Amino acid sequence: MRIGMIGTGYVGLVSGTCFAEFGFHVTCVDNNAEKITGLNNGKVPIYEPGLESLIEKQVRENRIAFTTDLEATVKQSDVIFIAVGTPPRESDGHADLTFVYDVARAVARCLDGYKVIVTKSTVPVGTACEVERIIREENPDADFDVVSNPEFLREGAAIGDFMRPDRVVVGTQSARAQQVLEKVYRPLYLNETPIVFTSRETAEITKYAANAFLATKITFMNEIADLCEAAGGNVQEVARALGLDGRISGKFLHAGPGFGGSCFPKDTLALAQTGQKLGTPQKIVESVVSVNEDRKIRMAEKVIKACGGSVEGKKIGVLGVAFKPKTDDVRDAPSLKIIPHLQQAGGRIAAYDPEAMDEAAKHLSDVDWQDNAYAVADDADVLVIITEWNAFRALDLSVLKECMATPLIVDLRNIYGLSEMEQAGFRYISVGRNEIIPHDTATIRLASNNDA
Repeated sequence: MRIGMIGTGYVGLVSGTCFAEFGFHVTCVDNNAEKITGLNNGKVPIYEPGLESLIEKQVRENRIAFTTDLEATVKQSDVIFIAVGTPPRESDGHADLTFVYDVARAVARCLDGYKVIVTKSTVPVGTACEVERIIREENPDADFDVVSNPEFLREGAAIGDFMRPDRVVVGTQSARAQQVLEKVYRPLYLNETPIVFTSRETAEITKYAANAFLATKITFMNEIADLCEAAGGNVQEVARALGLDGRISGKFLHAGPGFGGSCFPKDTLALAQTGQKLGTPQKIVESVVSVNEDRKIRMAEKVIKACGGSVEGKKIGVLGVAFKPKTDDVRDAPSLKIIPHLQQAGGRIAAYDPEAMDEAAKHLSDVDWQDNAYAVADDADVLVIITEWNAFRALDLSVLKECMATPLIVDLRNIYGLSEMEQAGFRYISVGRNEIIPHDTATIRLASNNDA
């Protein structure tokens, strides 16, 4: 069986490479000639742990190829995956399906013999039906089925997610297409991976519902963190107690600066808009979208408050600009809202990220990019942790304190312990936990309060 993967973005490249690892021959096609040339020369356009070496292996074993020739790819493939982007439209935020529909038209003109066409892109409910309508309109005599097969890949862990998924969802009511997809995913049967066969509409809704639910858990804990700060609680202990309840689980209960990335912001917005369109408002999801956007600005204000109400002229060191660790993706990252807000308030930004600085530089200006955390902290009035990279989890606190102008850390990811920071002599502000003030500073403040 031969697989054609249309689109060499994050989903297409990871999925195509993993299918090749299963033993299929995969052809990845893209209309971006520069990207294809790069891939043929061993240049991987995205950062994903393990992907580069896995691609090298598939190329070496002649199981994957990269081309701009869509017609040849369609004609030689038994299964054709559509994995192109569906970004939000600038005008209204709705998922832009232009690329998906353009590919459907192009594929239609190349069909010769039975093909299974699979929408792998994240798309609103009803898209697979529209893809089928477009293809039949373009080529009434074509023999094909359209299947919905949403991806559930986490950036930074995508290869493991593909090889050992929690489940595979396949939307089709064609017995013929189901048999083909069973063969495509047969390598997963050894792991007893649940494969859910359902309708196309159900599969499409499942993708959005899954991401919206996870985004809701994050947003819920962020609001609980605010409550903990106001009432004197500890959000990490709350999360642990909640997570021990099997009905809830401990995943996605970490408070922070809000969610970002290529999926959650776009998918929650798309689900909310789909609900409005169909007359079934998704009010919880609408609130999640709104609260999450506000969250990022509130985190910037948290930094300003920590600096005494003003960051005018102050150097602010920022650790991490990617929306999460193990990726160079900055799409809708909290940093893209937090940094400009601090700059508008008069702060001078120095920043470091192990992988995402080149991407972030396309969106942020007047940032002093450094090559390590200590260079960022040098003479800084405050150090802000936005992304919880492993490289930031065991910094030498004595060196940090020595090089900073003020021993103040605002940790938006709670990666350090409260007692640890107290012992190191930092004023330490985290999310949903009581602020730690070094004893000498606390004594001064108490004396000042008594004088008043």
